[in-house]
Amino acid sequence: MNDSSELRKRLSGKVAIITGATGGIGEATAKLFLQEGAGVMLVGRSADKLKETRDRLGVKKGLAHFVADAADEAATAASVAATISAFGGVDILFANAGTEGVVNPVESINRPDFEQVLQTNVIGVWLGMKYCVEPMKQRGGGSMIVTSSIAGAVGFAGGAPYIASKHAVNGLVKSAALELAAANIRVNAIAPGFIDNQMIYRIERQFSPDNPAAVREDLAALVPLKRYGTSEEVAQLALFLASDASSYCTGGIHVMDGGYTTA
Repeated sequence: MNDSSELRKRLSGKVAIITGATGGIGEATAKLFLQEGAGVMLVGRSADKLKETRDRLGVKKGLAHFVADAADEAATAASVAATISAFGGVDILFANAGTEGVVNPVESINRPDFEQVLQTNVIGVWLGMKYCVEPMKQRGGGSMIVTSSIAGAVGFAGGAPYIASKHAVNGLVKSAALELAAANIRVNAIAPGFIDNQMIYRIERQFSPDNPAAVREDLAALVPLKRYGTSEEVAQLALFLASDASSYCTGGIHVMDGGYTTA
């Protein structure tokens, strides 16, 4: 007899790759995907952090990890191959790896810092897409989800590389959605606002090393809901986009920012 709870799981039989898996959004999404029945491949740059993430998730069945830098083409290709070897295919890509870079005025940014942000946030996303297309076609379709940002729609003084990278990611998502629709591969972006995790903490400290709490207070005050979002809230949107519930959604930039960009 089938377990009725198993039948209700939204990702049963699906296989997901999550890059940037050791960050707050990556880990929260991995936890939710596992709960919903997916096999999950965690991908990140640090073997130690991947082990710590796996330990916190506390799951052995249906979970694997692979060490790879998102911007490293050979490593990205190998991570997809390892996923197919471990789970038999790929249905979902959550291209979540990203970096905020260094906060500096345009005239003070050095080229290596600018290029590093573009390599991770743009090239890394494209490489994940590139190597998941054929495996998804072999499964009859799939869902690609990219972590973008409200920075893909607005600007912030001091954040030019990050802003440029997220504008580029949105264009990549829209182009890929058009190209892959015939293969039943949906491509969408999540555009979070201020999310309560390590990335925003680093940004707060960059803007005000002596008083990051003041930056937090000021940013939260700009949000109509008057708070930061959570990684778990982002994970819920990722689950929707990964599941068949979003079967008519592709090419979208799905904003979740507490109303910030509409204020």
